[in-house]
Parts: sequence; C-alpha cells; structure tokens
Amino acid sequence: MRAVIQNSFGGPEVLRTVETERPVPLAAEVLVRVHASAVNPVDVAVRSGAFPLLGEPPFGVGWDVSGVVEEAGPGARFAVGDEVYGMPFFPRAATGYADYVAVPSRQVARKPASLDHVHAAALPLAALTAWQGLVDAARTGEGDRVLIHRAAGGVGHLAVQIAKARGAHVTALASAAKHDFVRGLGADEVIDYRTTDFTEVVRDADVVFDSTAQGARSLGALRPGGTLVSILEHGDRELAAQVEAAGRRFAGISVEPDYASLEAIAELVDAGRIRPHVDATFPLTEAAEAHRLVAAGTARGKIVLTVA
Repeated sequence: MRAVIQNSFGGPEVLRTVETERPVPLAAEVLVRVHASAVNPVDVAVRSGAFPLLGEPPFGVGWDVSGVVEEAGPGARFAVGDEVYGMPFFPRAATGYADYVAVPSRQVARKPASLDHVHAAALPLAALTAWQGLVDAARTGEGDRVLIHRAAGGVGHLAVQIAKARGAHVTALASAAKHDFVRGLGADEVIDYRTTDFTEVVRDADVVFDSTAQGARSLGALRPGGTLVSILEHGDRELAAQVEAAGRRFAGISVEPDYASLEAIAELVDAGRIRPHVDATFPLTEAAEAHRLVAAGTARGKIVLTVA
C-alpha cells in the first residue's frame, strides 16, 4: 500500500509517498480502506519539528480518516463494508495519509450518511476539539454567550456550528474577508480582530473558545464564573492559576479519540445542524502542497487529501 512518511523534520518537501506493508488488524480493531484524510495545523507543526509530538522521524503524520472497513478483527464493533470515520491514536502516530489504517474499533464511528468521504474526513480532529471544549468542558447550553477565536478556521468553523446547535449566542472573530462565510455558519455577531480589540467589545461571555494562545487577553472578555477553553495553552499552569484567581474557570483541552462524541456529531450533521467546509482537496501524492496551504493560514475550513 501507499503511505506518506518523513525521514527528517523540515518543510513540506520532507513528505514522501512510499510503498509499505498493509497493516493487519488485531482483536477489536478494523482495517480501514481510507478514501480521504484531512490535513490539520498540528500535522504541519509535527512535520516541521515545531511540535515534536511523535519524537524523532521516521514517522507518518495525519490522523483524520474516512473510509470503508475492509477487515474486522475478532470483537470489533464494525463489519466489512461499513463506512466509518475517526481520529485514531491521537496523540500517538496513526499514519493517516495512507491507503489503509488499522485502528481500534472504538476510536471510529459510523460515517455521517449525508456526507461523502472527503467531507467526513474533514470532521474528526477539528469537530472533536470543538465538542470536547464546548460541550464536555464548558457545558455550553441554551442562551450562553460564546466568543470563538479564528472562527473561519478548521476548528473554529465547526465550533461556531456546535455552539449554535447547543442554543448559544455566538460572537465570532475573523478577518473582514471571511465575515460572510462565518455569518453563513450561524454566527450572531462577527468582529474583525485585525481592526477591533475584542476585549473592548465583549466583556460578558459565558465561554471563550481560544485556539490562538491568547488566553490571558481572552480573560477580559469573560464574565465572572465564565469558562476559558484553551486548545493551545492546555498545559499552562500559570495561565490556569491566573484564570482561577480572576474568578473564572480554566479548561485546557487536548483532543482525544472518542467514538461517542463522533456519533453525536454525526447525528447533528445528518440533521443539517453542522456542515464541514472543505476549501481544497489534493491527491495523496501531493500531501506537501496541502501542507503548504494549511501553513499559509488562509484557508476557510479544512484541506483534505483524496486517497481512493
């Protein structure tokens, strides 16, 4: 089978498509024939060495996959032919840019019936990050006021929709060129973070969802008792102490596989409440080009590799 691996840290050019052995599923695992795999900012950071999550190369990056079960080990939750999607093994290596991946069956869920594989692959890591922050940690609910950073990005555009599906009032931060896109996702208010200091406009948020490492600044936008959800500063004890001392709550999120949440997300997708936006697709052999686009930070929503 084909898989994209790297033998050193570096720019996108270190990514190589190679021929390797097809994995064999163990008990309670499934072998997934991958149809699409999304590219996330964490993939770029791991590849470059800026975030050495997987240790030293060689390894393959990529976690988001959508595909069809080709083999099922004893005790697996799915059968041959089932369409599934998920984010296996994170934060350990999954080598998701490949023709096949063998994964624990409880780390994937049935693919949303209303989506093709390209759009389903765009969901897992980003949607789970938003879900685990907004739903599991912050308990976002009806009438809550939620401020979302980088609302047009991969995580942000799904966070907007998840918060709206929970009945929240959403204020979104995005550049002016992306305001119409973010409003189309359901945001109630949109602020151009390049021209406006959001802390002067928002002061009573129940939840701030921060994907930009601006936790200290975001603190000023929270009401007393509100929750700061941070996905980049989750291990920052100093920030956590600062938030708690100010009478707010800190929730640091490091995303993890969760089939139950994937099932809940799929239900919202099939009910028309969430729609992933795919800005561009690339064939598996052009993973380097996909990485360049993600690194540029200009895309709306997600970038996806087509595999089969």
